[in-house]
Amino acid sequence: MRPRLMFPGADVPPAVPEPATLGDLVDDLALEDLWDGMARGDGRLRMIARAALLAPLTDPAVIAYRQEVLGDCLRNAPAVRALYGLADQVLADDQKMIRGAASPEARLNRSVRALETFCVHLRRLSGLAAANANGFGSAGFTRLFRMISDRLDGKYLTEVEALLERIDFEQGIIATARLGESGRGVDFRLQEPPVKGRGSTTRRRLKKSGLTHSLWGRHDEDWRMLAAFRGRVLEVIADAAAESADNVRGFFAAMRDELGFYVGCLNLAETLSRSGLPICLPRPCPPGERAFTARGLYEPGLALRLGGAVVDNDVAADGIDLVVITGANRGGKTTFLRSVGLAHLMMQSGMFVTARSLAASMVGGVFTHFKREEDASMTSGRLDEELARMSAVVDALRTGDLVLCNESFMSTNEREGSDISAEIVGALTDLGIRVMFVTHLHDFAQRMRTARPGRSLFLTAARGPDGERSYRLTPGTPSPTAHAADLYERIFGERLD
Repeated sequence: MRPRLMFPGADVPPAVPEPATLGDLVDDLALEDLWDGMARGDGRLRMIARAALLAPLTDPAVIAYRQEVLGDCLRNAPAVRALYGLADQVLADDQKMIRGAASPEARLNRSVRALETFCVHLRRLSGLAAANANGFGSAGFTRLFRMISDRLDGKYLTEVEALLERIDFEQGIIATARLGESGRGVDFRLQEPPVKGRGSTTRRRLKKSGLTHSLWGRHDEDWRMLAAFRGRVLEVIADAAAESADNVRGFFAAMRDELGFYVGCLNLAETLSRSGLPICLPRPCPPGERAFTARGLYEPGLALRLGGAVVDNDVAADGIDLVVITGANRGGKTTFLRSVGLAHLMMQSGMFVTARSLAASMVGGVFTHFKREEDASMTSGRLDEELARMSAVVDALRTGDLVLCNESFMSTNEREGSDISAEIVGALTDLGIRVMFVTHLHDFAQRMRTARPGRSLFLTAARGPDGERSYRLTPGTPSPTAHAADLYERIFGERLD
C-alpha cells in the first residue's frame, strides 16, 4: 500500500547512479541554497528535496501528475502539513519503542505494541482524510483519500484493535500438534485464544480427557522447554504480525517522504511569496521541439540569499540550440545561467519554477562548466584543468541534454580559447545537445554568429552610460568588451583611458 503522490504507477523507478560531474552541478547552480530554502532546517526535508531535484523526470505524464498534486498542495497547505506531521509523528513514536530479543514471542509482543500505536494514528489519518478530501481534486490525492476511506473505516479499525487484544494471550496459549517420527511433535497449530472470563472449547476438551502435563518451573530446563514450545507455536503469528506492522510502517514512511517533497515546495513558495516574487507551473515540451521561452525568469537562490526582490529576465529561445551571452562584468550573466539550469531541474522534478511563465523542452540532464578560481594546489595548468572537466562532462552527455558554460576556456589567449570553444560547441550542438555559453571571447561569439545565424541567440548584459548595470539581458550583437574599465574606475576612483 503506497500513497502514490510522486508516481502514478505502483512501481517506483530504480535509483540512477549519480554522475561524476554532480559536485560541479551542485556548486555551479548553488543548489545548496535552494535545498536549504525548501528544508527550513529540517534535515529530512533537505534530503528529500535533494533526491527529487537530482532525479529529473523525462515523462511528461509523470510531470503533469506531480504538478496536479502540487497544485492541490498549494491550495490546501494546512491540510498537507497536517498529514505530513502525522506521518512524521507515527514514525517518531515507532522509533521510541524498545527493540529487544529476536525470539518469536518478543517479536510478537513488539509488533502488537506497534500495531496498537498505529491504530491510534490510523484513526487520526482517517479523520483528516474525511475532513479534507473535498478540497482536493488531483488524481494522486483522490486515490489516497479513497484508499483511506475504503480500508480504514471505523468498523475495520475496531476489529483490528479487538484482534490485537486477543493475541496478547493474557489467558494463555492453546495449540494442537500430532506425533511424528520418534514421538516428536509436528504440525503445531495455534488455536483461537480463549476469551477473558470463559475458557475455549479446545481447553475444555483437554481437561475432560485428562491428557494434561504440568511444568512447575523448578529447573532451568523446564523454562527452556516451555520457551521453546511457545516460540515454536507463536512463530507463524509473530511473522504475520511483524509483516503487518512493517506494511503499516512502510505506508507511513512513504507518505512522509512523498509529502515531504511537497512540504518543501510549500516552504519555498511561501518564502518567495513573502518577497513578492512570482512562481508558476511550467509547460514541459518534448525534447525535439528545442523550446525555451520564459517571462520574468529569476534565480531562486539569489532571492533567498538577498531575502527580497531580484531582477528577472525574459527570453525567447524556441528552436535555438545555442545561446551566447556577452556583456558587462557583474551584469547578471552568471545569475541568468543559474536561473535557466534551476528552471529545468525544478520543472523536471514536478515543481513550480521561479518565473511568471515558462515553457521548455525536457532534457535528459543538466551539466555545467563554470570557470574556477586559481588553485595553488593544482599540479597542472588552468587550461588543462578546464579541458579535463569538459572531458568528464562530454563522457556523461547524451542527445537532448543541456550544457551551461560560464566563461569557459578564458585561461588562455583569445584565439586559442575561441578555437577550443568553437570546436566543442559545434560538436555538441551537432549531436543535438543544447548549449548556453557566457563568454568574453569576442572572436568566438562572432564566429558563432556568422556560422549559425538561424540556430543561435545572442544576449547582452545591459550597461548604462554611467556604467550602472540593470542586470537584464537583451537580444543583441555580441559585446566586444566586458567593460573592465568600469571596475577599474569604481575601485581606484579614476578613469582608465
